[in-house]
Amino acid sequence: MARQGARHFTTVRVAEEAGVSIGSLYQYFPNKEALLFRLQTDEWQDTWGVLDEILSDQRLAPLDRLSKAVLVFFRSEQQEAALRTALDDAGALFRDAPEAHEFLTVIKRRMLHFFEEALPGVPAVRQAFTSEVVLTAMAAVAEKVTAQGLDRRAVDAWAEANAEMYRAYVESVAKGARRKAR
Repeated sequence: MARQGARHFTTVRVAEEAGVSIGSLYQYFPNKEALLFRLQTDEWQDTWGVLDEILSDQRLAPLDRLSKAVLVFFRSEQQEAALRTALDDAGALFRDAPEAHEFLTVIKRRMLHFFEEALPGVPAVRQAFTSEVVLTAMAAVAEKVTAQGLDRRAVDAWAEANAEMYRAYVESVAKGARRKAR
């Protein structure tokens, strides 16, 4: 996929590249969509494993962790752009699969935990809303930006600008809670 693009991604080419027979490949993946779904779920797990490490790193202040996580997420989305294209081309609706919903639930729970830590003293409902806003904006913008085929420097610039916006938003939520507490 990386070398020849999503349109040339076939099970035959995967088998050739892996050095296995097409029959062996079909034992594990009955069709192209199953293979793509596995690639997608592996990518989700890899990305969110790294993001979880960043968001949990107590050596950094919460907003510094957020900025670092945004940069890593944008870079991951850039690497995943070809996979997204292949999934779309295959007509695969993986985002609607039960596994995707389960994974999204885990991600949302992890992000909420981070915002509970980042926004102490802020009501739980507001922490949850802040988490949802940041996660939704980050995912939507990163996907849109990386679909443009920009180079790493341009993607990093977008990530840094977005991280600044999310930091400012989180800081405003914290300040608003402190004002109300007085």
